[in-house]
Amino acid sequence: MKHKTVFTCQKCGGQSPKWLGKCPDCGTWNSMAEETLSAASHDTRSSGSSLPVPICDVPPQTESRRATGIGELDRVLGGGIVPGSLVLIGGDPGIGKSTLLLQAMHAVAEDAGKVLYVSGEESASQTRLRGERLGAASKNLLVLAENSLEAILTQAAIIQPNVMVVDSIQTVWTSALESAPGSVSQVRESAGRLMLLAKGNNIPIFIVGHVTKDGSIAGPRVLEHMVDTVLYFEGDGSHPFRILRAVKNRFGSTNEIGVFEMKQEGLSEVTNPSELFLSERPLGVSGSVVTTSLEGSRPLLVELQALVTSTSYGVPCRTTIGVDRNRLALLVAVLEKKVGLHLGGQDIFLNAAGGARLSEPATDLAMIMAVASSHLDKAIPPDTVIFGEVGLAGEVRSVTQPELRIAEAEKLGFKRCVLPAGSMKRLKKRGIRLEGVSTVQESLNILFDA
Repeated sequence: MKHKTVFTCQKCGGQSPKWLGKCPDCGTWNSMAEETLSAASHDTRSSGSSLPVPICDVPPQTESRRATGIGELDRVLGGGIVPGSLVLIGGDPGIGKSTLLLQAMHAVAEDAGKVLYVSGEESASQTRLRGERLGAASKNLLVLAENSLEAILTQAAIIQPNVMVVDSIQTVWTSALESAPGSVSQVRESAGRLMLLAKGNNIPIFIVGHVTKDGSIAGPRVLEHMVDTVLYFEGDGSHPFRILRAVKNRFGSTNEIGVFEMKQEGLSEVTNPSELFLSERPLGVSGSVVTTSLEGSRPLLVELQALVTSTSYGVPCRTTIGVDRNRLALLVAVLEKKVGLHLGGQDIFLNAAGGARLSEPATDLAMIMAVASSHLDKAIPPDTVIFGEVGLAGEVRSVTQPELRIAEAEKLGFKRCVLPAGSMKRLKKRGIRLEGVSTVQESLNILFDA
């Protein structure tokens, strides 16, 4: 029997009857791989009633969330592991995905019983070596070094674990398909079968996904639609801090983040990330500003550092780390037009210290003040925190939840806060001195006595 073959884009999953150098759907070059079409075997048994029922008559979830023993992970998951959920964790190689899951599964195994850890990238002895370093040596933590999906499902049916981990989905393959492991069809089929296992047997399953060079999870986009929760591990290899961020969560908020610090013995929770981000802040230096960024319900105090120097080239350089480069260009234009600072012939460098990433508009005013401080060579008092959104007319707009931001600054010993005048109206009197501003020019006058 002659098998029919198609060429599938390994980026988006688009198919073509012949090889193409460029995918017609997503435009990616050299992403088409040959795959053999065959009928995949699916479990057709229904996991519940086949008749529709009123939503008010659906039996409620009787089993509560299960804690992982890691508070920061529970925060991102929305309060713990939901029974029957399918969670996808992605991140750069070596960022700490397997380390975090092995630590969490050890705590779950000690508390809840059997946990199955499927390792498709390491042998069982290699996983044990890593477990010894992390202190994960529970008798209930079962390690299975296997790549065959059928063998994994068989062992899961025999063991009946309370929680299961598959590390990673790109290494798992099924004999129902003839394509190579990690291809679009293999990843899609394997994830679909694992989803049936999770929903049918009420077993929470964590799957680890590789990422591409642009930071997105490798494989078809349908993979992220199939799972209940998508978590991304962020961080720079040169910094010990890691941020776990939810980009999709059917059972909780996608705004929460978890902060970890990578140590020799594994990942440790950072319960007060603001203090950590500011631990090595220089005092009395121009270009240094402390601002607040709200991540879900958690306010973070982060230091912004700016450096403004005369350019040696015809076109001035605008370089940012941790903040949006286009946002900086917009704010520099506001400084030139509305305040009168001449920055057209200046190189401007802006950095969010500690490896933090700031995307909230509430950091606009701090970015402008950092650039102005470096340009004027005047230091901002180290006990001052600044936040506010800046418009193109040079006005300072109010931001959300100023109470949380001010309380975090006050807790860390800051004595003064420069904030939008519009946010002052609904604030109660506090121990920290509050100064409301309406324009960027007014902010400069207050901070630099201009």
